[in-house]
Amino acid sequence: MKISELTGEALDWAVSECESRLYSPNPSSRYYFSPSTNWAQGGPIIERVINKLWRNLNGTYGAQIKYRAPYYSPTYDADIGTDAFINKHGDTPLVAAMRCYVASKLGDEIEIPDELITP
Repeated sequence: MKISELTGEALDWAVSECESRLYSPNPSSRYYFSPSTNWAQGGPIIERVINKLWRNLNGTYGAQIKYRAPYYSPTYDADIGTDAFINKHGDTPLVAAMRCYVASKLGDEIEIPDELITP
């Protein structure tokens, strides 16, 4: 699945994979993790990883884009011959930032468990 299409539990699961932590979508579980909606969980990741977080004012990046999170990696990318720059969008700052984080760790497409894919 494309990182740019991840939302909800699938996005939260992907972030948990990047963080090497157990994941549960159940709020009563001790492994509950929802960084794409919970600032207490997603905020520290943004502070640690994301370079900037922009709100799309006046449709600068297209009318459908509300927030943009870029990530600059100093790791050399042999395929494009330069350092890697990742740019992801989302309806909320947390969604944009978590998509960017997942893409920086796992690439632009990943396998998601079937039970987390919403039709």
